[in-house]
Amino acid sequence: MAGSAVRSRRGYYLYLIPGFVGLMLIVIGPQIANFVLSFTAWKGVGTPRWVGSQNYERLLTDDQFWGSMHNTLLYIISMTIIPVLLGLILASLLFDYVRDQFGERLSSFFRAGLYLPQILPLTVAGVLWGWILSPVGVANAILKSIGLGTFAQNWIGDATYALPAVSLVIVWIQVGYCLVVFMAGLSRIDPALYEAAQLDGAGWWQRLVSITVPMLAPEIFVVVLTTLIHALKVFAPIFVLTQGGPNDATLAPSYLTYYHFFTTQRVGYAAAIATVQMILTLGLALMFLWFQTRQAERGA
Repeated sequence: MAGSAVRSRRGYYLYLIPGFVGLMLIVIGPQIANFVLSFTAWKGVGTPRWVGSQNYERLLTDDQFWGSMHNTLLYIISMTIIPVLLGLILASLLFDYVRDQFGERLSSFFRAGLYLPQILPLTVAGVLWGWILSPVGVANAILKSIGLGTFAQNWIGDATYALPAVSLVIVWIQVGYCLVVFMAGLSRIDPALYEAAQLDGAGWWQRLVSITVPMLAPEIFVVVLTTLIHALKVFAPIFVLTQGGPNDATLAPSYLTYYHFFTTQRVGYAAAIATVQMILTLGLALMFLWFQTRQAERGA
């Protein structure tokens, strides 16, 4: 019997081979190649020339790189912190108030509407927001129509306002993802907990803080981790809206990697930026997983 069980487990391992091969070819292999290239000088053609740690030494004094890292901190706010907080509040409102007061249909309508930016192609979203935020766009037209024309700006063409404008678009895109995950988590919470809290006189905000947030801890962890990883490698909104400008005001490490790879053709330097970005992302992910494990052990 023991021998047959071992043979059966060996049979299961065969099903892991396609996934393992895909992981090696698509993830691990390119990462190793990128790491090796980061120690070379290469223009994408010909033979790479070994330069040792020169690319990493250059990173330490590259104002563009450090500026992009500073912008990344702001992208974390707009891609993780604000969407998670808004998602929690909106999910609780739709689940604990709108659904009870106005019915499931209206709640589902708002949920679908807020999730729409997630399924809208980024190219379309970029064109839409580029039109809204342009000097002759909708945002300035609304400001002028209500007598606030002095506040009209070139929102994505001025270095002062470009980063907040792009951050606003990112928040608009990300909120729907957080909302849907949190509402799925709310569906597994026993409604009796809310009913008991309401009978005890707890208001909506008290129910959110004392019931919703603690019970949604697993979903909050997943959303924070995934949005944080996306913030560290954000590329598409910047590429579509500003291409890192004006004056590098919206630059991010991912776009800087793309810029050096395809424009300056400094492939080795671009690989060094991507390697640093990968190490930071992996380090934060492992830290979050370690923290979750510790929390689970304490809860047990």
